[in-house]
Amino acid sequence: MWFRNLQIFRLASGWTYDTETLARLLHRGRFRACGAADRAARGWVPPRGEDTEPVYSVERQQLIALGIEQKLLPPAVVRQYAQARLAEIEAAQGRKPGRRQAREVFELVEAELLPRALVKRGLTYVWIDPVGRWLIVDAASSGRADEVIEQLKLSLGELPLALLKTRQAPGSAMTQWLAQGRGPDHFTIDRDCELRAIADERAAVRYVRHSLDSAEVRAHVAAGKAATRLALTWRDRVSFVLTDQLQVKRVAFLDVLKEDAERQAEGDDQFAADFALMSGELSRLLADLVAALGGEGD
Repeated sequence: MWFRNLQIFRLASGWTYDTETLARLLHRGRFRACGAADRAARGWVPPRGEDTEPVYSVERQQLIALGIEQKLLPPAVVRQYAQARLAEIEAAQGRKPGRRQAREVFELVEAELLPRALVKRGLTYVWIDPVGRWLIVDAASSGRADEVIEQLKLSLGELPLALLKTRQAPGSAMTQWLAQGRGPDHFTIDRDCELRAIADERAAVRYVRHSLDSAEVRAHVAAGKAATRLALTWRDRVSFVLTDQLQVKRVAFLDVLKEDAERQAEGDDQFAADFALMSGELSRLLADLVAALGGEGD
């Protein structure tokens, strides 16, 4: 149970859902698999696979999971079958089918193929910290996070939630750190970054496994390029990539943390140990990151 990406939201003061209340509300949006005519389905599933545990909770930290099922039916496949059907109709009636008839044939063919389509399943975890007032979606894209938030709003009826905002823009702060050749307190700069020109041509430079404490990097910054992605390590415990949209990606918990989790789980539950350690570390990391960005904005 180790998150790989962090889409960061702030719980507002109206968030008062304890574990029991949250479990009861999520139950009405529980996952049901795709029917024969459905293209996709989503709903809440037990994070550990235990039907009696729709919300997993350890030390006041909550974990929920959204199950997503999607049928894979490429448009090219539908088009191929539909064109064959339209050719049969044209041969039978002696004239080419009109636009309306062609559309109806495409829709009919799609409905016939859907029950036979392959199904892709996925799981997106959500960590809720009522103490630190964080809600974190383990998703690489904001679009996937939006799906989770939309489903959560449907289940709860309301959603006292907001995106995290900081006083200093992440892009501005990362550019400043590169110009100075060092990270803020508790953070060190690693070896990956992306710089983009602010001008219209949007020229970009990417460094991968490359020293960023160099005259070359500082020259790009001096020429007007701004950082859009920067790899950092927090307190020698967690490495990640910060983006100018305040997304945390490619999170990697260093070996010392995983060894701690294994020691804590001796004779106990490894899932519980992993989640407790992860949530504790990420709570402190987020607090330090917000401080490095000048604190929270309005």
